[in-house]
Amino acid sequence: MVSHAPFTPPVAFTDPAAALAQAQQIHDAGCAHLRAALAAYLAGPAEPPAELARVRACYPFVRLRVPHGRHPDSRLAYGFVQRAGQYETTLTRPDLYADYYQEQFRLLIDNHGVTLEVGTSHQPIPLPFALAEDEHFEGQLSPAQRQRLPEVFDLPDLTAMDDRIANGTHEVAPGAPEPLALFTAPRVDYSLHRLRHYTGTSPEHFQNFVLFTNYQFYIDEFIALGEREMGRADSGYDSFVQPGNLVTRRAGLAPLPGDQRGAAPPRLPQMPAYHLTRPDRGGISFVNIGVGPANAKTITDHIAVLRPHAWIMVGHCAGLRGSQQLGDYVLAHGYVREDHVLDEDLPLWIPVPALAEVQIALQQAVADVTRLQGIELKRVLRTGTVATTDNRNWELLGAGSPQRRFSQSRAIALDMESATIAANGFRFRVPYGTLLCVSDKPLHGEIKLPGMANHFYRERVAQHLLIGIRAIERLRENGLHRLHSRKLRSFAEVAFQ
Repeated sequence: MVSHAPFTPPVAFTDPAAALAQAQQIHDAGCAHLRAALAAYLAGPAEPPAELARVRACYPFVRLRVPHGRHPDSRLAYGFVQRAGQYETTLTRPDLYADYYQEQFRLLIDNHGVTLEVGTSHQPIPLPFALAEDEHFEGQLSPAQRQRLPEVFDLPDLTAMDDRIANGTHEVAPGAPEPLALFTAPRVDYSLHRLRHYTGTSPEHFQNFVLFTNYQFYIDEFIALGEREMGRADSGYDSFVQPGNLVTRRAGLAPLPGDQRGAAPPRLPQMPAYHLTRPDRGGISFVNIGVGPANAKTITDHIAVLRPHAWIMVGHCAGLRGSQQLGDYVLAHGYVREDHVLDEDLPLWIPVPALAEVQIALQQAVADVTRLQGIELKRVLRTGTVATTDNRNWELLGAGSPQRRFSQSRAIALDMESATIAANGFRFRVPYGTLLCVSDKPLHGEIKLPGMANHFYRERVAQHLLIGIRAIERLRENGLHRLHSRKLRSFAEVAFQ
């Protein structure tokens, strides 16, 4: 016997807000059903009976049916499908994704002139994904209850949350609908939970523009900047959020319900995140990914489900040219990928191009902050290829292979994260960019020494961070219609952004 949450048959909508409300109702009812059943299971005997009723709730889904003979505007980057057919995706957390879902629904209805159907899918909601962030039950289970939990509830199933759609390897079974989105609901929920673990902040706080760095010095400067912004009643940001969901509201704003639950953690998480928020989610999230391509892939795998408008790497690199000076900037217009963490998802033969909209914003931001133009700007900013390696001690391999490859590729800088972040941006259709700062020149005898490093950090970190923030402001000012172009979309693309 199976105890199902209420089933809602598909209903057609021409109003995006009504379609969203239907998805919210289905998701809320399903999660409430699972939470009530869990409470009963915990209150039951420590040794569950031999026969247990199974409990199940399923995600809402949205369906698009496109008839033959209708051709949407081909200049659009998303919000339409290429050909006639039936398309579906499961949905989760309509509360968190309300603005995003409603915009995707509106575009599909407007571009195709059809209705959307929303109903209950056949994809189960895993029990942990139905619980609130502060709900934990593992410690309340007896050993027998823990052992038999999978007999009662659906638990996360990795076969339902792979990245084949994003990777372009998804194959639609005969007669099955084609995907509407890059990520299914279980895949999204999985990443939302991992984000809390890795960053120490809730997904609700993440903004649509993301900065990554590989040094804590940048985070220290961002914290100081965030605190200054919160002291200004006229700031364009309304809150500053630190790990532990520690929320500081802008001067003159009253705390909101839930702010009091935030508390500084006893130790920082693996990749702490900090957020300068805006009411339209157009603020800045800043993540210290630490060192290495594995971290870079891990965090972008999960942030991608939030569908940000852009992410940019601002960090340190090794300068490979003798003409470069410590503190010079490097604007990546190409990448050599020797990180190896994405080779199976995105083969090396696939180019990762520079995106003009992001490149221009970064170059203009350097000019804005340094107040340099023309030849003077070129003295401190060089555009070229950045090589990313997974070998932190590549210098110890000796003369030969690494240096030869870097020379043949015309690389001007080397780091351990930038190509990974750019490649995952390409893979997940998230506009990306890289602006690095030269902190050492190992091929030319200038290695990182404490005295040199401390002077460099004092001189450059604050300026570099301001450039990254100014670049995001320019992207926001230029309009999202320019940022989300067709460059990252394939000829067999899903409709959702």
